Amino acid sequence: MKYQVTLSGSGHRFECGEKQNILAAGLEAGFMLPYNCRSGFCRTCKSKVVEGAISYADQPMTHYLTVAEHEAGYALLCQANPRSDLLIETDEIIGAENIRPHQTPCRIVAMDRAADDVMILKLRLPQNENVRYFPGQHLAFDLGEGVKREYSIANVCKPEGVTELELHIRHTPGGVFTDRLFNEMALKALLRLEMPLGTFFLRSDSDRPVMLLATGTGFAPIKAMVEHAIATGEIGQRSFTLYWGGRREEDLYMAGLAREWAGQYPGFTFHPVLSRAPDGEWQGRTGHVQDQLIADHPDLSGADVYACGSPAMIEDTARRFEAMGGQGPAHFYADEFLTAAERAARTQEAFEEDRA
Repeated sequence: MKYQVTLSGSGHRFECGEKQNILAAGLEAGFMLPYNCRSGFCRTCKSKVVEGAISYADQPMTHYLTVAEHEAGYALLCQANPRSDLLIETDEIIGAENIRPHQTPCRIVAMDRAADDVMILKLRLPQNENVRYFPGQHLAFDLGEGVKREYSIANVCKPEGVTELELHIRHTPGGVFTDRLFNEMALKALLRLEMPLGTFFLRSDSDRPVMLLATGTGFAPIKAMVEHAIATGEIGQRSFTLYWGGRREEDLYMAGLAREWAGQYPGFTFHPVLSRAPDGEWQGRTGHVQDQLIADHPDLSGADVYACGSPAMIEDTARRFEAMGGQGPAHFYADEFLTAAERAARTQEAFEEDRA
């Protein structure tokens, strides 16, 4: 059975089957609803069900909503199934109707080690496959049997689209995909991917200063954002400030590029930050990127903040911003990099919470 879903802000409508999640149905219909992980963890798709009833299939999704949110009618659209016609209040992104997720084959054309545990992977798509995406979005490799691995796209998209993609991939020992990539895969290997995915991308309709937080390979989508701002001239119209953190200096594997941006574009500022800097060998900033940002900008109410990387950084940043009250950022966009093991651990915690 199918139900009608209406988006309260725009009045847009689409059909959703009783066994289909609401997010998937909306994206299939061409509407850009907020989402990132598609597993419930990130809560990006949290929306209010104003009218109608929903349910969850197998996942204990109430664990990812507070009791107050659940009682107020909020739902995670990436997991919720309709049980009646629905009226939903959500932050629909207008103007993104022509950029829809789809699957395509690709071939590895470059594999360059940027650090001991980081590879710059370049992919070539079929010649007739000019893909378009927003700077900051990601893709998912389909490894078969329902297994997928997601990575941010690091290169800027041209107006006409691109046929090559750049990814920054950190090796996770024991990882289903990264073990193969670092130890077995070679040039010309064929892969299948789905893209573009997520709503973590640069909002170019804003004129507010942009604060960028990244840890490790969280630099990948930030690189795409900055290169887009450079290509469009946006970086000359509002300021961009990047705080990129790592444990060691080697973790900032493209610091030279970020310094080049800072030298060439007056609107761009770069602050490298190390959390485990060797004594006497590092003269730059130390600690955590979110601490450095707030120390430099105790009032962020006039800024947009984009954060990408470790869950610990994202979660602490969100808590800090909430504690700032009216001095927190005008908008905060985040993309957590979770390993498969971390996702499994969170799911287990959710089931245990539900049984408690």
